[in-house]
Amino acid sequence: MKTIGILGGMSAASTQIYYRELCRLTRESLGGLHSPELLIRSVDFDEIEKLQASSDWDAAANTLNEKAIALERGGADLLIMATNTMHKVADKILIGVSIPFVHIADATATAILDSGFRKPGLMATAFTMEQNFYIDRLTAGGLSPTIPDADDRAETHRIIYDELCRDVVREESRLTYERIAQGLIDQGSDCLILGCTEVGMLLNQSNVGVPVFDTTLVHCEAALRAALQ
Repeated sequence: MKTIGILGGMSAASTQIYYRELCRLTRESLGGLHSPELLIRSVDFDEIEKLQASSDWDAAANTLNEKAIALERGGADLLIMATNTMHKVADKILIGVSIPFVHIADATATAILDSGFRKPGLMATAFTMEQNFYIDRLTAGGLSPTIPDADDRAETHRIIYDELCRDVVREESRLTYERIAQGLIDQGSDCLILGCTEVGMLLNQSNVGVPVFDTTLVHCEAALRAALQ
């Protein structure tokens, strides 16, 4: 089994889910007492979030590039980044990194296409919904994504940063997310991408009326496949 390097902490809440899910998937795949070979470099998200808010993406990329290189030097055989938003500067984060990188948007697009869907709704941070780095990657893969309207994008973003990243799960916010998801379905979405690694704390297949693709879970599955090859 190859060692998976996880660049995490963005937020800590979702990185915990990555660890738990990779352990579950490895146990289900290999049986017995098997668990994954992992290296986790968890950063201080407060520092990264301030750089995001000030649009200093280069500084954030430089910080994460140092951590990515450290993971490779520490023995990681492949790399994943446990966040959707920071894939905006994935190319800069990977400068000087020679191990394979499993891109979360590519893994998600493949999973959706393999399941026969083409028109995903996308709920994520405002960065991921409104900037080209993510949607263009989905479109290049053959998908036609739809995002919520401006007010719902703002509320989706607020709940992620003010609540979910702080490990706060509120029923009122769950109902808000369910309403926004239903709005995307009403616009013709045939599936839903939980496009922030925390959105799965509120939405899952039990409360969404179309197939759900939780990017955290999809990413874990893709990473484990790569580790077992």
